[in-house]
Amino acid sequence: MSLTQIFGESPLEKKLTMDKPVESRLDTTDSKLVGKPLSRIEGHLKVAGKATYTAEHQFDDLCHGVMVGATIGKGKVKKVHQDTALQVAGVIGVFHDPLFLRNPQQGGVKMAPVQGASEVFYHGQPIALVVAETLEAAQEGAKALQIDYENDEKHGHFDFNKQKKHTQFIDWVTDKSDDIGKPEKTLKQAEVKVDVTYTTPSQSNMPMEPHSSLARWFEGKLTLHTSNQMLASSKIQLAKALDMPEDDVRLLSPYVGGGFGSKLGISPESVMAAIAAKDLKRPVLVNMTRPQVMETTVRRTNTEQRVALGADKDGKIHTIIHNSIVTNLPSETFFEPVAVSTHFLYGGDNRQIKYEMARMNFTLTGSMRAPGEAVGQLALECAMDELAHALKLCPIELRKRNEPSEDPSKKIPYSTRKLLACMEQGAKAFGWDKRPQTPASRLEGDWLIGYGMACAARSNELKPSQARVSLLPSDKPLGVMARIETDMTDIGTGSYTIFSQVVADMLGLPIDHVEVKLGDTDLPPAAGSGGSWGASSAGSSIYLACEALREKIAQSVGLHADSIGFKQGNLYRQFEHDPSLAEKIGEKINHTLTDTLDKLAEKTGLNSEVSVDNHDNVLDWEQVDTQLSLRSFLQQYAPHGLVANGEIEPGKTKKEYRHAGYGAQFAEVAVHRVTGEIRVRRMLGTFAAGRILNEKTARSQCFGGMVFGIGAALMEQIHHDKRDGRLCNHDLAEYQVCVNADVPDLEVIMLPETDPYANPLHSKGIGELALSGAGAAIANAIFNATGVRVRDYPITLDKLLYQLPLL
Repeated sequence: MSLTQIFGESPLEKKLTMDKPVESRLDTTDSKLVGKPLSRIEGHLKVAGKATYTAEHQFDDLCHGVMVGATIGKGKVKKVHQDTALQVAGVIGVFHDPLFLRNPQQGGVKMAPVQGASEVFYHGQPIALVVAETLEAAQEGAKALQIDYENDEKHGHFDFNKQKKHTQFIDWVTDKSDDIGKPEKTLKQAEVKVDVTYTTPSQSNMPMEPHSSLARWFEGKLTLHTSNQMLASSKIQLAKALDMPEDDVRLLSPYVGGGFGSKLGISPESVMAAIAAKDLKRPVLVNMTRPQVMETTVRRTNTEQRVALGADKDGKIHTIIHNSIVTNLPSETFFEPVAVSTHFLYGGDNRQIKYEMARMNFTLTGSMRAPGEAVGQLALECAMDELAHALKLCPIELRKRNEPSEDPSKKIPYSTRKLLACMEQGAKAFGWDKRPQTPASRLEGDWLIGYGMACAARSNELKPSQARVSLLPSDKPLGVMARIETDMTDIGTGSYTIFSQVVADMLGLPIDHVEVKLGDTDLPPAAGSGGSWGASSAGSSIYLACEALREKIAQSVGLHADSIGFKQGNLYRQFEHDPSLAEKIGEKINHTLTDTLDKLAEKTGLNSEVSVDNHDNVLDWEQVDTQLSLRSFLQQYAPHGLVANGEIEPGKTKKEYRHAGYGAQFAEVAVHRVTGEIRVRRMLGTFAAGRILNEKTARSQCFGGMVFGIGAALMEQIHHDKRDGRLCNHDLAEYQVCVNADVPDLEVIMLPETDPYANPLHSKGIGELALSGAGAAIANAIFNATGVRVRDYPITLDKLLYQLPLL
């Protein structure tokens, strides 16, 4: 018996806490698949209808549930007349349960959302569930269900202009606020200043796939097929909502048809489906309608923002004030961090950022793509344009003069920042030098032409994430394959493909030799898809698992991990090993340890062998001509394959550096001088977002963000009835989103960049960065075209019509 048999073999794993900048092996891999514009590997499944989404699952005895929402804006449920629905043929159950969710939960929160279906806080709040043998019967039963209410709408808050007079300062998240210097005093003394108020409306996330859950029970355990972005925390939320052990809950979301933040936590249909399925002892599917998605999930808050900028006559800003009023339901603590990028985007010694909350009886406010930056930069970047106009400066020149050398709020360095390069290269590619210098000065036929620009900034985060990667024998051409396992999700962003590229690069395999398993809480918990951190966080844990595999393989064949390379299923000696100081010290410690073990062996009679590897099989690399196939390696050293776990954690670099992606947005618009019709002619975005993991998926994300910006600037708005809070435009017929005719020629430029302070991939998020500033660039272009400044979004023609110049 050897000592290793007594102490056991250490598990194959690698964990990294980002306490300092790290090198990346992706810089030296042979295949260089990371970054290439590969098409999505699951794309053919989606095109062929073989990618099964939640509502498409078929099970024996499957029954259908339809949610019933409150028809009052505030009050109480007095009685649910279940018999009115049960009389409908095919209806088998009506549920009104105290465990029902009042509203969804926010992403990442490890507790159940507010529960209880008896007290009504907003119109459309889920009250009951009607279950039937068919969807049609359930819909008929839901329409027939009668509910008695005690109406208390006279005490409801449905008018923001009235309720904003009764706000409370948000002081429970202090790092989102700022109060540096004497901003109000220096603003009064400023040689040039802008002090304006911008308003933005509520918006709906509007994912293509409605929220849906299918619940099945077996031996007291729950399996929930659902459409969810962050499975690990949502599993905890669901278990707590149902008061059951977390180990008895499994969530499955292999394919998610968009979310944009609305699926970060569990939604009401998940608990409803679970309760009904348990009672009926049958699988239950609850699929929201489009109006229910708008009424019962989340919305982006409406905002009122005061932006005040004070500068000297040369354009040097010394004062920045960005204060906001946001809204949410009573008792909810989530708020949109409107000024999150104002902290670090421009210099200025005197700074103030404050938030106030107005409590409204509307649908819950939560995260929507680029929460904070999307609406905050609509105001800040237009105020910067106003200041540039007052100073008679080019908007780009004003920003150059206020480029900080460090984060002006926290006095910490930037990890990387290529904002100036984004502006310069973007301006050149767009033809910014042809911008009309005087507003309302360029006319083409009946169309006024204008150019606008805005900066983009989006905080970059690293979240805890875990993954498992296996190297396995296979019947594929190279005789070997890799398998990735993590509960990370793919919400249409390309997770399956990006992760395959990372593993293929790290292990030298073709992309079709990598299998990816996602969206299952039985797999290692990942960061989830949200905040633009998903690819970098989950990808880093996958990268680390591959590092562990590389180290194990190198050790097995008598080499060091930094000296080997992988290419087309082969292992070869790529570099000479460069021992670190730690290794040199470790070598001395090993000599001491070996002596100690030898003495211990003499006394105990145990073998002192400490290596778990068979040294008889270590290769003499001087005798190996070129390379060793991974197929042969597995046959000789690991016939059943190798498995490694990777884990990433944020560390000291998170606090010691300001992490963000940057960009510059440019837009050309045409405004009809008679009708006020607005047409976006073209847009260009230049972005610096660390290492690009897949050029095609990243570019698609940028296109999507810029399209979101068009919608925010020109059309998207939820309308609430001020009498009872009901949504007046709760479907895609009335809630206006961009269609093909609204989207012009879009151009995206991604600057080369790597960020060793961010993560081992050296990457940053890009999907939400591309939305930031996009709407402001359009708004600034409208001012350049017309000379009319509209500060109430969206900018619709009625807000322009009576102010247009007479030409």
